[in-house]
Amino acid sequence: MTQKKILTPSPEITKRIFGSFDCHARRLEEAFGIRMYNSGADGNGDCITLEGDADAVSRAAEAVTYLKKVAAMGDDLTDQSVDYVIRMVSEGATEQLSELDDDCFLVTARGKPVKAKTVGQKKYVEAIRKNTIVICAGPAGTGKTYLAVAMAVKALRSHEISRIILTRPAVEAGEKLGFLPGDLQSKIDPYLRPLYDALYEMMGAETVTRLMEKMTIEIAPLAYMRGRTLDDSFIILDAAQNTTEEQMKMFLTRLGSGSKIVVTGDLTQTDLPDGKKSGLAATVKILSGIEGIAVHEFTERDVVRHRLIQKIIMAYDRYERDKKAKAAQRREEMKKFSASRPQK
Repeated sequence: MTQKKILTPSPEITKRIFGSFDCHARRLEEAFGIRMYNSGADGNGDCITLEGDADAVSRAAEAVTYLKKVAAMGDDLTDQSVDYVIRMVSEGATEQLSELDDDCFLVTARGKPVKAKTVGQKKYVEAIRKNTIVICAGPAGTGKTYLAVAMAVKALRSHEISRIILTRPAVEAGEKLGFLPGDLQSKIDPYLRPLYDALYEMMGAETVTRLMEKMTIEIAPLAYMRGRTLDDSFIILDAAQNTTEEQMKMFLTRLGSGSKIVVTGDLTQTDLPDGKKSGLAATVKILSGIEGIAVHEFTERDVVRHRLIQKIIMAYDRYERDKKAKAAQRREEMKKFSASRPQK
C-alpha cells in the first residue's frame, strides 16, 4: 500500500538533507525503495515528502529524522554519514543511533567540533574516559588515532595530565627507504608524520611546536620508551600492529602514576617481517577482561573517511576469506589423496 509522509525541517536543513544535486536524496531513495522530493514552493520550501510502501516510508522517515538532527547540530552531512544512517536504520539499530548526541568534547584550532560520528566511535571515546588503558584495533579510516589525540589534547587543556607522549614503531611500510639525510629527528620524522598531522589539526602548528620545545608534547619512536616510567601523561602508541610481543610488553609497563595509555592499530596492515607475530594481536587476547583495561574493536561500518574505503576493506576481507577457504580445500584434498594411496 502506497503511503506519503511529509517532514518539515527548515529550508536550510532541507537543502542539506537533499545534498548537492540531490545526491543524498538519491541514496535514500535507492536504499529504501521510495520516492523523496521537496514539496515546498518551487522545490525550495521546507517540506520533504516520502512516498512508497508503508514500511519503506516509515524506515526512510527514521533516517531523514536522524539526518535532520545531525544537520541541526551543525555537522556536515557527507556520503559516509548518510550511508551510516541508512545502514543502521536498515539493520533496525535506530536505538543505537539515538545514543549519538551533540557531545562535542573538543574544538580544533580551526574551530571544528570533534565528536563521535558512529556508535563505535562513541563507545571508543567512553572507553578512553573510563579506563586507564585502552587497546583499539580496527580498519583504516575509523578515527582510532584522531580521536585518541583529541582526547589527549582535551586532557591536557583541562590539566588532567601534564604532557602528551605520542609514539610509533619505526617500521617501513613495505618499502626500503635506505639512507635518509639529516639529524636523528629528521630521520624518524617520516615515521611519525601521522601523529604530527593529528596534533596540528587539533592545536595548530605553532602551538604544537612551542609545546614540543617545552617537552609538554613528545613525539618519539617506540624504541625511546625503554627504561622510562611515564607519570602524569597521556600516552598514545599508534600503528601498534607493527610491534612485536616483546615491544608491547615493554611499552605497557612504562605506565606511571596519573597516566593513561591508548594503543591503536590495524591488524590487516602489518608491516612486520615474515614470521614475526604482531604484538597487538597478542595483547588483545592477553589483556581482555582485566579491570581498568578496555579492548575496543572497530569494524568497516565505523569508517568515516572516504566511502570507498569501506568497499576496499570489504573487498580485501572477501579476498582473505576466499584465500583461506581455498587453502583449507586444498589441504582436505591432499588428505583424501594421501588416504587413498595404497600403503607400502
